[in-house]
Amino acid sequence: MKVLLINGSPHAKGNTYIALHEMEEIFAQEGIETEMLHVGNKDIRGCISCNSCFSKGKCVFDDLVNEAAPKFEECDGLVVGSPVYYASANATLIAFLDRLFYSTSFDKSMKVGASVVAARRGGLSATFDELNKYFTICGMPVASSQYWNSIHGREPGEAAWDPEGLQTMRTLARNMAFLMKSIALGREKYGLPEKEEPCFTNFVR
Repeated sequence: MKVLLINGSPHAKGNTYIALHEMEEIFAQEGIETEMLHVGNKDIRGCISCNSCFSKGKCVFDDLVNEAAPKFEECDGLVVGSPVYYASANATLIAFLDRLFYSTSFDKSMKVGASVVAARRGGLSATFDELNKYFTICGMPVASSQYWNSIHGREPGEAAWDPEGLQTMRTLARNMAFLMKSIALGREKYGLPEKEEPCFTNFVR
């Protein structure tokens, strides 16, 4: 099994990384392979709704989004980490996720998703909710912990002084590992849930 971790912070070894790395160590204990992508310092533009991905099978902007797409398809779980800016996720990360989820047509249902957020003080739960919406729109079960998946720290490295936040990350990783393994067993014994043809409606007709 494999988990793809997305570091949405501009700082490669900042507080978001500390949270994700704490999870990495638990995944290793659970026999789960991990790969971490650092996207927060990349030049990633937002989606322009050109819909070229429908015909091309990939985003028209050939950058890290297209590099990450096959890794996303192959993984069993996705962890997205972000610092908090104005009670929201890093804008570069949001641009990356918008295009990654929209431009990929493979079935994402039953891949396990988890978001983790780091902040000095406030805006954590708003950012946590924002990131979880990427999972819930495409049938990805969301892993939870003993608290909202957040950790505190302002200066790089300060998150290491938040024992409750670190414990929350470890618990999240264990719960996520259990959920992925349970889904794999369920798929083998029962198969995946039946899917209906999508039904799209508009409010303006």
